[in-house]
Amino acid sequence: MWIRNGVVAGVILSLAVVQGCGDPTGPSKPKQITELPRALSLNEQTVIARANDFGFDLLKTVDPDRLPDAPNTILSPLSASMALGMAMAGADGETFTEMQQVLGFQGMSREDINASYKGLTELLLELDPKVEMAIANSAWSRSGFPFQADYFNAITDAFSAEVQELDFDNPASLDVINGWVNDNTNGKIQEIIDAISPLDILFLINAVYFKGDWTTKFKKSDTAPGTFRLESGSTVQVPMMRGEIEEAGFARLQGDRTIAELPYGGQAFGMVVALPAPGETVDDLVSDLDAATWASWMSSLQIHETTVRMPKFELEWDGQFKDALQAMGMPAAFDPMAADFSRMTPAIDAHISSVRQKTYMKVDEEGTEAAAATAVTVGVTSAGFGITLDRPYLLAIRERLSGTVLFLGVVRDPR
Repeated sequence: MWIRNGVVAGVILSLAVVQGCGDPTGPSKPKQITELPRALSLNEQTVIARANDFGFDLLKTVDPDRLPDAPNTILSPLSASMALGMAMAGADGETFTEMQQVLGFQGMSREDINASYKGLTELLLELDPKVEMAIANSAWSRSGFPFQADYFNAITDAFSAEVQELDFDNPASLDVINGWVNDNTNGKIQEIIDAISPLDILFLINAVYFKGDWTTKFKKSDTAPGTFRLESGSTVQVPMMRGEIEEAGFARLQGDRTIAELPYGGQAFGMVVALPAPGETVDDLVSDLDAATWASWMSSLQIHETTVRMPKFELEWDGQFKDALQAMGMPAAFDPMAADFSRMTPAIDAHISSVRQKTYMKVDEEGTEAAAATAVTVGVTSAGFGITLDRPYLLAIRERLSGTVLFLGVVRDPR
Protein backbone atom coordinates (compact mmCIF):
# COMPACT_ATOMS: atom_id res chain seq x y z
CA MET A 1 0.00 0.00 0.00
CA TRP A 2 1.03 3.62 -0.45
CA ILE A 3 2.33 5.51 2.57
CA ARG A 4 1.97 9.07 1.36
CA ASN A 5 4.05 12.05 2.46
CA GLY A 6 6.27 9.81 4.60
CA VAL A 7 9.73 11.31 4.66
CA VAL A 8 11.62 8.44 6.22
CA ALA A 9 13.98 8.71 3.23
CA GLY A 10 15.49 11.77 4.87
CA VAL A 11 15.44 10.34 8.39
CA ILE A 12 15.98 6.58 8.54
CA LEU A 13 18.65 6.81 5.83
CA SER A 14 19.94 10.26 5.16
CA LEU A 15 21.37 9.53 1.71
CA ALA A 16 17.92 10.21 0.27
CA VAL A 17 18.16 13.57 -1.47
CA VAL A 18 14.62 14.37 -2.45
CA GLN A 19 11.70 16.34 -1.00
CA GLY A 20 9.60 19.60 -1.43
CA CYS A 21 7.32 22.02 -3.34
CA GLY A 22 6.29 25.65 -3.62
CA ASP A 23 6.63 29.10 -5.17
CA PRO A 24 9.22 31.16 -3.32
CA THR A 25 7.36 34.42 -3.84
CA GLY A 26 3.91 35.65 -2.99
CA PRO A 27 1.25 34.24 -0.67
CA SER A 28 1.73 30.64 -1.88
CA LYS A 29 5.24 30.39 -0.45
CA PRO A 30 5.33 27.29 1.76
CA LYS A 31 5.41 27.83 5.48
CA GLN A 32 8.86 27.03 6.80
CA ILE A 33 9.02 23.84 8.84
CA THR A 34 11.43 24.20 11.73
CA GLU A 35 10.75 21.19 13.97
CA LEU A 36 9.42 17.64 13.99
CA PRO A 37 5.85 17.11 15.23
CA ARG A 38 7.30 15.34 18.28
CA ALA A 39 10.70 14.71 19.81
CA LEU A 40 12.58 11.64 18.67
CA SER A 41 13.05 8.92 21.26
CA LEU A 42 16.58 7.84 22.17
CA ASN A 43 15.93 4.60 20.30
CA GLU A 44 14.91 6.51 17.18
CA GLN A 45 17.95 8.77 17.36
CA THR A 46 20.19 5.71 17.59
CA VAL A 47 18.50 4.07 14.62
CA ILE A 48 18.90 7.22 12.50
CA ALA A 49 22.60 7.58 13.26
CA ARG A 50 23.40 3.93 12.59
CA ALA A 51 21.21 3.71 9.51
CA ASN A 52 22.99 6.71 8.01
CA ASP A 53 26.17 4.66 8.24
CA PHE A 54 24.47 1.82 6.35
CA GLY A 55 23.73 4.22 3.50
CA PHE A 56 27.28 5.58 3.41
CA ASP A 57 28.79 2.09 3.52
CA LEU A 58 26.46 0.87 0.78
CA LEU A 59 27.52 3.71 -1.53
CA LYS A 60 31.21 3.16 -0.80
CA THR A 61 30.87 -0.57 -1.51
CA VAL A 62 28.69 -0.37 -4.63
CA ASP A 63 30.14 2.67 -6.41
CA PRO A 64 33.63 1.24 -7.13
CA ASP A 65 32.02 -1.58 -9.15
CA ARG A 66 30.45 0.82 -11.64
CA LEU A 67 31.00 0.00 -15.30
CA PRO A 68 32.86 2.39 -17.64
CA ASP A 69 29.69 3.06 -19.63
CA ALA A 70 27.65 3.67 -16.45
CA PRO A 71 29.59 6.31 -14.50
CA ASN A 72 26.72 7.48 -12.26
CA THR A 73 25.52 5.80 -9.08
CA ILE A 74 22.11 6.74 -7.65
CA LEU A 75 21.00 4.61 -4.70
CA SER A 76 18.10 4.61 -2.28
CA PRO A 77 19.40 3.31 1.06
CA LEU A 78 15.87 3.72 2.43
CA SER A 79 14.41 1.38 -0.15
CA ALA A 80 17.19 -1.16 0.38
CA SER A 81 16.81 -1.00 4.15
CA MET A 82 13.06 -1.50 4.08
CA ALA A 83 13.19 -4.46 1.66
CA LEU A 84 15.99 -6.07 3.67
CA GLY A 85 14.19 -5.18 6.89
CA MET A 86 11.23 -7.28 5.76
CA ALA A 87 13.59 -10.19 5.13
CA MET A 88 15.29 -9.67 8.49
CA ALA A 89 11.90 -10.03 10.20
CA GLY A 90 11.97 -13.67 9.08
CA ALA A 91 15.61 -14.33 10.01
CA ASP A 92 17.01 -15.94 13.15
CA GLY A 93 20.35 -16.89 14.64
CA GLU A 94 23.54 -15.74 12.94
CA THR A 95 21.58 -14.65 9.86
CA PHE A 96 19.54 -12.22 11.94
CA THR A 97 22.62 -10.96 13.82
CA GLU A 98 24.54 -10.22 10.61
CA MET A 99 21.60 -8.43 8.99
CA GLN A 100 20.95 -6.52 12.20
CA GLN A 101 24.53 -5.25 12.32
CA VAL A 102 24.83 -4.35 8.64
CA LEU A 103 21.52 -2.45 8.67
CA GLY A 104 22.58 -0.58 11.83
CA PHE A 105 20.30 -2.12 14.44
CA GLN A 106 22.90 -3.86 16.59
CA GLY A 107 21.86 -4.31 20.21
CA MET A 108 18.16 -3.81 19.44
CA SER A 109 15.45 -6.44 19.71
CA ARG A 110 13.44 -7.36 16.63
CA GLU A 111 10.42 -5.77 18.31
CA ASP A 112 12.30 -2.47 18.68
CA ILE A 113 13.55 -2.68 15.09
CA ASN A 114 10.06 -3.20 13.70
CA ALA A 115 8.71 -0.44 15.93
CA SER A 116 11.42 1.91 14.64
CA TYR A 117 10.47 1.34 11.01
CA LYS A 118 6.81 1.81 11.83
CA GLY A 119 7.15 4.68 14.30
CA LEU A 120 9.45 6.87 12.24
CA THR A 121 7.28 6.39 9.17
CA GLU A 122 4.14 7.36 11.05
CA LEU A 123 5.90 10.29 12.74
CA LEU A 124 6.89 11.92 9.48
CA LEU A 125 3.93 11.16 7.23
CA GLU A 126 2.60 14.70 7.27
CA LEU A 127 5.77 16.67 7.95
CA ASP A 128 5.72 18.60 4.66
CA PRO A 129 2.37 18.83 2.86
CA LYS A 130 4.18 20.30 -0.16
CA VAL A 131 5.96 17.00 -0.72
CA GLU A 132 4.44 14.21 -2.78
CA MET A 133 6.04 11.09 -1.46
CA ALA A 134 4.92 7.49 -1.24
CA ILE A 135 6.46 4.40 0.33
CA ALA A 136 5.03 0.99 -0.53
CA ASN A 137 5.97 -2.51 0.61
CA SER A 138 4.78 -5.87 -0.63
CA ALA A 139 5.42 -9.60 -0.25
CA TRP A 140 4.63 -12.03 -3.07
CA SER A 141 4.75 -15.71 -2.09
CA ARG A 142 4.66 -18.92 -4.10
CA SER A 143 1.22 -20.51 -3.92
CA GLY A 144 1.24 -23.70 -1.85
CA PHE A 145 4.70 -23.16 -0.35
CA PRO A 146 4.76 -23.30 3.47
CA PHE A 147 5.33 -20.02 5.30
CA GLN A 148 4.99 -18.97 8.91
CA ALA A 149 1.73 -17.06 9.37
CA ASP A 150 3.31 -14.92 12.09
CA TYR A 151 5.92 -13.70 9.60
CA PHE A 152 3.42 -12.12 7.26
CA ASN A 153 1.57 -10.63 10.24
CA ALA A 154 4.84 -9.05 11.41
CA ILE A 155 5.70 -7.36 8.10
CA THR A 156 2.11 -6.25 7.61
CA ASP A 157 2.22 -4.51 10.98
CA ALA A 158 5.73 -3.01 10.79
CA PHE A 159 5.90 -2.20 7.07
CA SER A 160 2.22 -1.92 6.08
CA ALA A 161 3.15 -4.60 3.53
CA GLU A 162 0.66 -5.88 1.01
CA VAL A 163 0.86 -9.68 1.13
CA GLN A 164 -0.30 -11.79 -1.80
CA GLU A 165 0.04 -15.43 -2.82
CA LEU A 166 0.59 -16.09 -6.52
CA ASP A 167 0.96 -19.08 -8.81
CA PHE A 168 4.59 -18.51 -9.77
CA ASP A 169 4.28 -21.09 -12.56
CA ASN A 170 1.77 -18.82 -14.31
CA PRO A 171 3.62 -16.31 -16.52
CA ALA A 172 1.00 -13.70 -15.62
CA SER A 173 2.42 -13.54 -12.07
CA LEU A 174 5.48 -11.69 -13.36
CA ASP A 175 3.21 -9.03 -14.86
CA VAL A 176 1.28 -8.72 -11.59
CA ILE A 177 4.43 -8.07 -9.53
CA ASN A 178 5.99 -5.66 -12.02
CA GLY A 179 2.65 -3.93 -12.47
CA TRP A 180 2.61 -3.24 -8.72
CA VAL A 181 6.10 -1.72 -8.94
CA ASN A 182 5.10 0.40 -11.94
CA ASP A 183 1.99 1.68 -10.14
CA ASN A 184 3.84 2.47 -6.92
CA THR A 185 6.64 4.42 -8.61
CA ASN A 186 4.31 6.42 -10.85
CA GLY A 187 5.58 4.58 -13.90
CA LYS A 188 9.25 5.48 -13.31
CA ILE A 189 10.32 1.90 -12.47
CA GLN A 190 8.39 -0.33 -14.83
CA GLU A 191 9.82 -3.66 -13.74
CA ILE A 192 12.10 -5.07 -11.06
CA ILE A 193 11.75 -8.82 -11.71
CA ASP A 194 12.93 -10.20 -15.07
CA ALA A 195 11.87 -13.81 -14.55
CA ILE A 196 10.56 -16.17 -11.87
CA SER A 197 12.68 -19.27 -11.27
CA PRO A 198 11.16 -22.57 -10.09
CA LEU A 199 13.35 -22.08 -7.00
CA ASP A 200 11.98 -18.64 -6.11
CA ILE A 201 9.55 -18.77 -3.21
CA LEU A 202 9.15 -15.13 -2.13
CA PHE A 203 9.70 -11.60 -3.44
CA LEU A 204 9.94 -8.78 -0.88
CA ILE A 205 9.64 -5.45 -2.64
CA ASN A 206 9.87 -1.85 -1.53
CA ALA A 207 8.96 1.09 -3.75
CA VAL A 208 9.64 4.76 -3.05
CA TYR A 209 8.33 7.68 -5.09
CA PHE A 210 8.99 11.38 -4.59
CA LYS A 211 8.08 14.54 -6.39
CA GLY A 212 8.66 18.04 -5.08
CA ASP A 213 9.56 21.56 -6.12
CA TRP A 214 12.50 23.63 -4.97
CA THR A 215 11.71 26.27 -2.38
CA THR A 216 13.37 28.67 -4.83
CA LYS A 217 12.89 27.47 -8.37
CA PHE A 218 15.37 28.00 -11.14
CA LYS A 219 14.21 30.14 -14.05
CA LYS A 220 14.08 28.18 -17.28
CA SER A 221 15.26 31.27 -19.16
CA ASP A 222 18.54 31.13 -17.21
CA THR A 223 19.31 27.56 -18.25
CA ALA A 224 21.99 27.48 -20.93
CA PRO A 225 24.58 25.08 -22.34
CA GLY A 226 27.58 24.81 -20.07
CA THR A 227 30.80 22.86 -19.81
CA PHE A 228 31.05 19.81 -17.55
CA ARG A 229 34.52 18.37 -16.99
CA LEU A 230 34.70 14.57 -16.88
CA GLU A 231 37.11 12.58 -14.69
CA SER A 232 39.16 11.80 -17.79
CA GLY A 233 39.86 15.51 -18.23
CA SER A 234 37.72 15.85 -21.34
CA THR A 235 34.67 18.12 -21.35
CA VAL A 236 31.07 17.83 -22.48
CA GLN A 237 28.30 20.36 -23.00
CA VAL A 238 25.23 19.96 -20.77
CA PRO A 239 22.22 22.16 -19.91
CA MET A 240 23.26 24.10 -16.80
CA MET A 241 20.65 25.69 -14.54
CA ARG A 242 21.56 28.92 -12.74
CA GLY A 243 19.78 30.58 -9.85
CA GLU A 244 20.11 32.73 -6.75
CA ILE A 245 18.93 30.43 -3.96
CA GLU A 246 17.87 32.58 -1.04
CA GLU A 247 17.62 29.89 1.62
CA ALA A 248 20.53 27.66 0.62
CA GLY A 249 22.90 26.18 3.14
CA PHE A 250 26.53 26.79 2.19
CA ALA A 251 29.94 25.87 3.57
CA ARG A 252 33.49 26.02 2.29
CA LEU A 253 35.38 23.44 4.27
CA GLN A 254 39.03 23.08 5.18
CA GLY A 255 40.88 21.98 2.07
CA ASP A 256 38.51 24.01 -0.10
CA ARG A 257 35.76 21.43 -0.38
CA THR A 258 32.42 23.13 -1.01
CA ILE A 259 29.07 21.96 0.36
CA ALA A 260 25.63 23.35 -0.41
CA GLU A 261 22.08 22.35 0.44
CA LEU A 262 19.14 23.32 -1.77
CA PRO A 263 15.86 23.24 0.14
CA TYR A 264 12.54 21.87 -1.02
CA GLY A 265 9.05 22.92 0.01
CA GLY A 266 8.88 24.07 3.60
CA GLN A 267 12.66 23.70 3.96
CA ALA A 268 12.52 20.64 6.18
CA PHE A 269 14.38 18.71 3.50
CA GLY A 270 17.00 19.50 0.94
CA MET A 271 19.41 18.19 -1.64
CA VAL A 272 22.99 18.24 -0.39
CA VAL A 273 25.71 18.58 -3.02
CA ALA A 274 29.43 18.33 -2.29
CA LEU A 275 32.17 19.49 -4.65
CA PRO A 276 35.70 18.08 -4.24
CA ALA A 277 38.54 20.49 -3.59
CA PRO A 278 40.86 21.32 -6.48
CA GLY A 279 43.13 18.35 -7.01
CA GLU A 280 40.66 15.94 -5.43
CA THR A 281 38.19 13.59 -7.08
CA VAL A 282 34.69 12.71 -6.05
CA ASP A 283 36.10 9.31 -5.04
CA ASP A 284 38.00 11.13 -2.29
CA LEU A 285 34.71 12.50 -0.96
CA VAL A 286 33.05 9.09 -1.07
CA SER A 287 35.95 7.38 0.69
CA ASP A 288 35.77 9.93 3.53
CA LEU A 289 32.01 9.62 3.91
CA ASP A 290 30.93 8.28 7.28
CA ALA A 291 28.66 9.40 10.11
CA ALA A 292 31.24 11.72 11.67
CA THR A 293 32.20 13.35 8.35
CA TRP A 294 28.56 13.78 7.38
CA ALA A 295 27.75 15.35 10.76
CA SER A 296 30.64 17.81 10.39
CA TRP A 297 29.49 18.76 6.90
CA MET A 298 25.92 19.37 8.05
CA SER A 299 26.96 21.37 11.10
CA SER A 300 29.15 23.59 8.88
CA LEU A 301 26.26 24.73 6.68
CA GLN A 302 25.20 28.34 7.08
CA ILE A 303 22.16 29.89 5.40
CA HIS A 304 23.19 32.30 2.66
CA GLU A 305 21.81 33.57 -0.62
CA THR A 306 23.88 31.34 -2.85
CA THR A 307 24.46 31.32 -6.57
CA VAL A 308 24.00 27.81 -7.80
CA ARG A 309 24.89 26.42 -11.21
CA MET A 310 24.13 22.75 -11.68
CA PRO A 311 23.30 20.34 -14.49
CA LYS A 312 19.76 19.56 -15.43
CA PHE A 313 19.57 15.78 -15.73
CA GLU A 314 17.47 12.63 -15.90
CA LEU A 315 19.23 9.43 -14.79
CA GLU A 316 18.43 5.79 -14.20
CA TRP A 317 20.43 3.18 -12.27
CA ASP A 318 20.10 -0.59 -12.03
CA GLY A 319 22.27 -2.79 -9.86
CA GLN A 320 22.65 -5.84 -7.64
CA PHE A 321 23.55 -5.57 -3.94
CA LYS A 322 24.38 -9.22 -3.17
CA ASP A 323 28.17 -8.89 -3.39
CA ALA A 324 28.16 -5.54 -1.59
CA LEU A 325 26.04 -6.80 1.30
CA GLN A 326 28.19 -9.89 1.69
CA ALA A 327 31.29 -7.70 1.78
CA MET A 328 29.63 -5.43 4.34
CA GLY A 329 29.17 -8.34 6.74
CA MET A 330 26.06 -10.40 6.00
CA PRO A 331 27.16 -13.50 4.06
CA ALA A 332 24.99 -16.00 5.94
CA ALA A 333 21.72 -14.71 4.48
CA PHE A 334 22.90 -15.62 0.97
CA ASP A 335 24.28 -19.07 1.84
CA PRO A 336 21.73 -21.92 1.46
CA MET A 337 23.71 -23.99 3.97
CA ALA A 338 24.00 -21.22 6.58
CA ALA A 339 20.92 -18.99 6.15
CA ASP A 340 18.31 -19.21 8.90
CA PHE A 341 14.93 -17.87 7.83
CA SER A 342 13.01 -20.17 10.13
CA ARG A 343 10.76 -17.32 11.27
CA MET A 344 9.68 -16.97 7.64
CA THR A 345 9.38 -20.55 6.40
CA PRO A 346 10.11 -24.10 7.61
CA ALA A 347 12.20 -24.68 4.46
CA ILE A 348 15.72 -25.26 5.82
CA ASP A 349 17.42 -24.15 2.60
CA ALA A 350 15.61 -20.80 2.25
CA HIS A 351 18.08 -18.00 1.55
CA ILE A 352 18.29 -14.62 -0.17
CA SER A 353 19.25 -15.29 -3.77
CA SER A 354 19.37 -11.68 -4.99
CA VAL A 355 18.87 -8.06 -3.96
CA ARG A 356 18.23 -5.79 -6.92
CA GLN A 357 17.53 -2.08 -6.95
CA LYS A 358 16.46 0.26 -9.71
CA THR A 359 16.40 4.04 -9.27
CA TYR A 360 15.27 7.03 -11.28
CA MET A 361 15.98 10.71 -10.70
CA LYS A 362 15.10 13.83 -12.66
CA VAL A 363 16.38 17.25 -11.62
CA ASP A 364 15.17 20.34 -13.47
CA GLU A 365 14.22 23.96 -12.88
CA GLU A 366 11.03 23.03 -11.02
CA GLY A 367 12.47 20.53 -8.59
CA THR A 368 13.11 16.82 -8.30
CA GLU A 369 11.28 13.63 -9.18
CA ALA A 370 12.74 10.37 -8.01
CA ALA A 371 11.76 6.75 -7.59
CA ALA A 372 13.33 3.54 -6.39
CA ALA A 373 12.35 -0.10 -6.17
CA THR A 374 14.23 -2.82 -4.33
CA ALA A 375 13.44 -6.52 -4.68
CA VAL A 376 14.75 -9.12 -2.23
CA THR A 377 14.31 -12.58 -3.75
CA VAL A 378 14.11 -15.52 -1.35
CA GLY A 379 14.74 -18.92 -2.89
CA VAL A 380 15.45 -22.54 -2.10
CA THR A 381 17.94 -25.02 -3.57
CA SER A 382 15.34 -27.57 -4.68
CA ALA A 383 11.90 -27.05 -6.13
CA GLY A 384 10.17 -28.91 -3.30
CA PHE A 385 7.42 -31.46 -3.72
CA GLY A 386 6.59 -31.50 -7.42
CA ILE A 387 7.66 -33.01 -10.71
CA THR A 388 6.75 -32.15 -14.28
CA LEU A 389 7.38 -34.93 -16.75
CA ASP A 390 7.74 -32.71 -19.79
CA ARG A 391 10.81 -34.39 -21.32
CA PRO A 392 12.04 -38.01 -21.70
CA TYR A 393 11.94 -39.91 -18.42
CA LEU A 394 12.53 -43.29 -16.82
CA LEU A 395 9.74 -45.25 -15.19
CA ALA A 396 9.50 -48.36 -13.07
CA ILE A 397 6.86 -50.44 -11.35
CA ARG A 398 7.99 -52.24 -8.23
CA GLU A 399 6.66 -54.25 -5.35
CA ARG A 400 7.57 -52.01 -2.44
CA LEU A 401 7.94 -54.52 0.39
CA SER A 402 10.42 -56.80 -1.33
CA GLY A 403 11.82 -54.18 -3.64
CA THR A 404 11.16 -56.30 -6.70
CA VAL A 405 11.06 -54.29 -9.91
CA LEU A 406 8.25 -55.49 -12.12
CA PHE A 407 8.52 -53.07 -15.01
CA LEU A 408 11.27 -50.68 -16.03
CA GLY A 409 11.57 -48.41 -19.03
CA VAL A 410 12.20 -45.01 -20.63
CA VAL A 411 9.52 -42.78 -22.12
CA ARG A 412 10.87 -40.64 -24.91
CA ASP A 413 7.72 -39.90 -26.90
CA PRO A 414 4.40 -40.44 -25.12
CA ARG A 415 2.24 -39.97 -28.20
